[in-house]
Amino acid sequence: MRPRGEAREPVRLHGRPLVEQRPSVVAFGGGHGLSASLSALRRVTDRLTAIVTVADDGGSSGRLRRELGCLPPGDLRMALAALCGDDESGRTWADVLQYRFVSPGPLGDHAIGNLLIAGLWERLGDPVAGLDMVARLLGCTGRVLPMASVPLEIEADVIGLTPARPDEISSVRGQARVAKTTGEVCSVHLLPEDPPACPESVEAVLAADWVVLGPGSWFTSVIPHLLVPQLAEAIETTSAKRVLVLNLEPAEETAGFSAAKHIELLADHAPKLRLDVVLADSAFASEDPHLAAWADSLGADLALADLAVRDGSPRHDPLRLASAYAEIMGV
Repeated sequence: MRPRGEAREPVRLHGRPLVEQRPSVVAFGGGHGLSASLSALRRVTDRLTAIVTVADDGGSSGRLRRELGCLPPGDLRMALAALCGDDESGRTWADVLQYRFVSPGPLGDHAIGNLLIAGLWERLGDPVAGLDMVARLLGCTGRVLPMASVPLEIEADVIGLTPARPDEISSVRGQARVAKTTGEVCSVHLLPEDPPACPESVEAVLAADWVVLGPGSWFTSVIPHLLVPQLAEAIETTSAKRVLVLNLEPAEETAGFSAAKHIELLADHAPKLRLDVVLADSAFASEDPHLAAWADSLGADLALADLAVRDGSPRHDPLRLASAYAEIMGV
């Protein structure tokens, strides 16, 4: 038994699969981070559910939610595209889903997939049914669900937003504004504060073998899932193993934050959360001597692997990430 307070040594992953099985996995997030995670997880299992943030208020999604009063479809669209069928038809449909109109008129910058999803929601009157229909059209491996049944707003407490008053805490509202804020984000909360969780999402979490949080924008794509009370309770009480995937480097609203700081922020927003594994890129983890101790404080083993693409950009390589997932889940 290790002395109290002494962190476990990190496990270094080498991508060697163990037992052949297909676990039921729920992945949380939004945007490019969730898309990368899904592109990897679909190589590990076909029992896959993506649960997606619904607080986007910028670009095409923001325009549609303001005009139609619907959930913002953009992050949901990206998740569907990541799970599309791995054949010519599926890849073609995924490209169509992601295509944006180039026009100075009202269709300019709208993604075809956003319009399709929003149109199906109006026609069917049921967001989940609309997403399931698009998934069938694309031949998706898995299912895509919203984290909440209503569109949400993110509001952040930010320090140093005004240079003349560096210690003053200001409020910044809206996902797009929070992601680009020039101050230091301390905390976030949702509006409404007690939003209804999507029932199908809660059911998926409780039935899962594994749940995966991250990677992605920490304050706008990862933490918000833990601020929907019913969904947070499901994540905290499920019998599934919980994996947290760290980003490759701090960026946007967490620029300058250490790897350990990311875990600290998660714990601040969800004090009851316990984890089983924290997965981190070896290069990012090597810069932080406190990471293993913070992972251990939430009950997690720290797993390290080379996860980045080879072109130098801060993106997860789907094959390397899939190999890490497979070893963690014993697939």
